[in-house]
Amino acid sequence: MSFPERRRAGIPFLAALVALPAMMACDANAAASSTPQVTQTVLVASTTRTRVHRTHRARRAPPGGVYARNAVVFDPATGEVLYEKNAALSVPIASITKLMTALVFLEQKPDFDRQVEVTMAEISGGGHTQLRNHERVAIGDLLHMSLMCSDNVATRVLVRESGKPMEDFLARMNQKALELGLTHSRFVEITGLDERNVSTATDVARLLQAAASQDLVRDITTTPSYEFRSSRRAHLISNTNRLLYGRYEILGGKTGFISEAGYCLATWVRTQGREFIAVVLGAPTNATRFADVVRLIQRTTAPTVASTNS
Repeated sequence: MSFPERRRAGIPFLAALVALPAMMACDANAAASSTPQVTQTVLVASTTRTRVHRTHRARRAPPGGVYARNAVVFDPATGEVLYEKNAALSVPIASITKLMTALVFLEQKPDFDRQVEVTMAEISGGGHTQLRNHERVAIGDLLHMSLMCSDNVATRVLVRESGKPMEDFLARMNQKALELGLTHSRFVEITGLDERNVSTATDVARLLQAAASQDLVRDITTTPSYEFRSSRRAHLISNTNRLLYGRYEILGGKTGFISEAGYCLATWVRTQGREFIAVVLGAPTNATRFADVVRLIQRTTAPTVASTNS
């Protein structure tokens, strides 16, 4: 099966994913209806206890509209910054680093169908991965793992197979940052595990614009799920960008997290006939980063848009 055919193989999984919550709800309801004795006992016991009424107040977003420490909304057509919050402050960007790694890797004109071997050198310290020692995987499949689910081991294998020594690869990443005008970005490592990989929200928006302007990167980062087979077994991976399952048309994106960076997200959105690139860095939770971006897009498309540099 060729590389483009493998890319399309993951599409049927999305339908099953959408149906899963309804299936779980049906199972839960069936389990509840099959145990009436337990429900009755709980109700009787509760009458002997003092009921405590608690008032839950809706949690509102802070001034500025987002919980993330740094944020920006960028118009890719005009280059105009439509919203910013600490957008010029250099901070760790975690796995958003992989966008730059992919750009430099693609400059080497790789053969996406070429099978390469995973070794313990890449697995050691690489965090969670589906890959195993001596497993052989196609270059194109590794690129999907790197950009869709932030697999550090896959990213390390790609860089090893790029033909460039690590020092040269990193030097090219920093050189390309300057070529793209990312003057407040610095890379010392290829996956984002090192907190010294830093950038600003504004630089990240421009990085995503450059990366997702390439058809392959755009296609991969907007693929909800992807199936492939290695030398050992079948693999199924899912995209970490939850906005792919929401109301907006997503044209590219990348998530990132390490404790020093917090939860990060850069995403390119088309809505109401306009396109925006929204970036949040340093969100407190996984869910918050997606909610922050939704709030930013709603704020930007509202009749009146304010900006804060708090």
